[in-house]
Amino acid sequence: MNYYFRILRLAKKYRKEIFLTITLNLFVVVFSLFSITVLIPTLKIIFKNTVDVSSALPYSGLSHIKEYLESNLNYYITTQSQIIGKSGVLVRILIFGTVMFFFKNLFRYLAAISMAYIQIGVERDLRNKIHAKILQLPTRYFNDQRKGDIIAKMTTDINEIQWALLGSFQRLVQDPLMILLTLTTMIILSPQLTGFVVIFIPIMGLLINRIGNTLKKPSGQAKEAMGRILSHVDENITGLPIIKSYVAENRAQQAFQYTNENYFRYMIRMFRRRELSSPMSEFLGSMIIITIMWFGSQLILEKGQLEPEVFITYIALFYQVIAPAKNISNAVFDIKRAESSGERIFSLLDAPDNMQDAPDACVKEQFDKELVLQDVCFSYEEKQVITDFNLTIKKGQQIALVGQSGSGKTTISSLINRFFDVSSGKILIDGIDYKELKIKSLRKLIGYISQDAILFHDTIKNNLLLAKPDATEAEIIAAAKAANAHDFILATENGYDTNIGEGGSKLSGGQKQRLTIARAILKDPPILVLDEATSALDSESEKLVQEALEKIMEHRTSIVIAHRLSTVKHSDRIIVMREGSIIEDGTHDELLAQNGAYQKLVELQNL
Repeated sequence: MNYYFRILRLAKKYRKEIFLTITLNLFVVVFSLFSITVLIPTLKIIFKNTVDVSSALPYSGLSHIKEYLESNLNYYITTQSQIIGKSGVLVRILIFGTVMFFFKNLFRYLAAISMAYIQIGVERDLRNKIHAKILQLPTRYFNDQRKGDIIAKMTTDINEIQWALLGSFQRLVQDPLMILLTLTTMIILSPQLTGFVVIFIPIMGLLINRIGNTLKKPSGQAKEAMGRILSHVDENITGLPIIKSYVAENRAQQAFQYTNENYFRYMIRMFRRRELSSPMSEFLGSMIIITIMWFGSQLILEKGQLEPEVFITYIALFYQVIAPAKNISNAVFDIKRAESSGERIFSLLDAPDNMQDAPDACVKEQFDKELVLQDVCFSYEEKQVITDFNLTIKKGQQIALVGQSGSGKTTISSLINRFFDVSSGKILIDGIDYKELKIKSLRKLIGYISQDAILFHDTIKNNLLLAKPDATEAEIIAAAKAANAHDFILATENGYDTNIGEGGSKLSGGQKQRLTIARAILKDPPILVLDEATSALDSESEKLVQEALEKIMEHRTSIVIAHRLSTVKHSDRIIVMREGSIIEDGTHDELLAQNGAYQKLVELQNL
C-alpha cells in the first residue's frame, strides 16, 4: 500500500475538492437511505398494518429510537389519513420518495464530477512529474532503459493508476459511509438480524483480500511485457528498412509474438483471479440473504418481534450493503493490481540524479581564457573509458579529436557538455571546476552539433527557436543564411513555418544538419562541440555543411570530433586518441612528420 499512499499524497493540493467530494458522498448516502426507508410507511398503508396513535411518544434517547420513530410515523399516518385519506397519505409518501431519489442521484453526479477533477488532475500532475524527471535525469540513465517501457509508464501505467487507484478512492469514501449508515439503520430496525450481517462481512473481506494479494505479481509482469511490446513496435518502425533489406520480417514478427504471448498469459492470470471476486462476494451475499430470510421469518412468525414491512425494508437495506461491499472488494483488487504500476512509476521518479547543481553553484556568463581537462578518468559500468586525459584548450583555438571508433572521442564531448560527470580528475573553465557551476549556466556557453541531426516534429522556425526563444525573424533568417539553409527553407511548402515531420523526416540528411548548424549559430555560444557533424553526408551536402561549419567556427573555441581527416587538417591542434588516452598531439604537419598513428590514419583514408 506504500505506493498507493504516495500517489494519494499527490492529491493534497486538491483539499477543497476532496472535502467537497466527501460531503457530496455523505448526502448521497443519506438520501439513499431515505429513499429506501420510504418502503416502511408505504407498506404499512398497503398491508393495513398501521397502529392508530393519538399522540406521538416524546424522544427519550438513542436506546428507544426505534419506538420513537415508529410512534411518530404511525401518528403522522393516523392524523393525515383523517384529513386527506390513506390514498392521499400514500401519494405524499411516494412524492417524498421520488424527491429523495432525485437528490440522491443529483448528489451522486456532483460527487462523480468532483472526484473526476481530482483524478484527472492527479493524472496530469503525475505525468508532468515523470516528464520533468526524464528531462532532469542524466543521459547515461537511459542507456539501460527501453524507450517503450518509459512510454508505457507515462501512458498505460498512469491510466491504470487514474482509474484503479484513484477510482478506488471514490469507492473507499462513499461505500464505507453507505455501509456504516445502512448498518446503523439496520440495527435500529432489528439488532438481532444485524448480528448475522456483521459476522459474515469480515469473512468476505478476508477472503477477497487474500485473493487480491495474489494479483500484484502477474499485474507487474503484464506491465513489463507491455513496455517490451512498445519497444518492439518502436524499434521495428525505426529499423523497418533494415528488416526488409535482410528479409527478417518473420524473425521480427516471431520476437514480437513471443512478447505479446507473454503479455496475454499474464493478463489471463490476472483477470482469472480478479473476476473471482465478483461471484465469490455474490455467493457469500446470497448465503447471508438466505440466513436473514430464515431468521427474519422466525422473528415474524414465531416470536412476533418483527413487522413484515420492516422485514422487507430490512432486506432492501441489506441489498444496499452488498453493492458497496462488492465495490470495496473490487477496490482492493484494483489497488493490488495498480500497485505494480505505482512501483514502476516511482522506480523512475526515485531514480537518483547525480547531475544536480551544488548548493553553492555559481553562474558563469562568458568564456574568457581556457578550458582544461585535468587528469580526467571516466568509467561506465566498471569499464574504464577515459584514462588520465589531460588537455588545455585556449580561447579561440580549434581542437580536433581523431582516432579509431571506440577510442573515447564522443565520451570526451559528452564530458565537456557535462552530460556525464568525470569519475576522477577535473574539468575547469577559466579556472572554475565544472561542478562549481550551475549546469544550465555552463551549457549556455556551449553549442553542440551531433552526428545525428536531432530535430523535432515541429516547424523549421520552432526548431531554430529552441536555441533562442526570443530571437527576431531577422536573427533567424541571418542564422539560416550563415548555415547555407535559407534557400532550401524558402523552397519548402510553407517556408520557415513548414512542419518537417518526426525527426525531420521530410528533409534530406544535409538539410537537417544545416538546420542544426543554424540553430547553433542562433544560440551564438563561445564554445562549439562538433561530433562528426559531416560523417553521414554525401559529398555535395558535406561541402555545404563544411562551409557552414567554417563560418560558425570563426572566432570561436571549437572542439571537433572528426572521422574524415580532410575536414580537420587546418585545426590548431589535432589530438589522436586510442582507448581513452592521448597518444599524439600536434598540427597536421607535425603529426605527419612523426610518422605515427596519425600518419597511418591518413594513409588508410587516402586508400
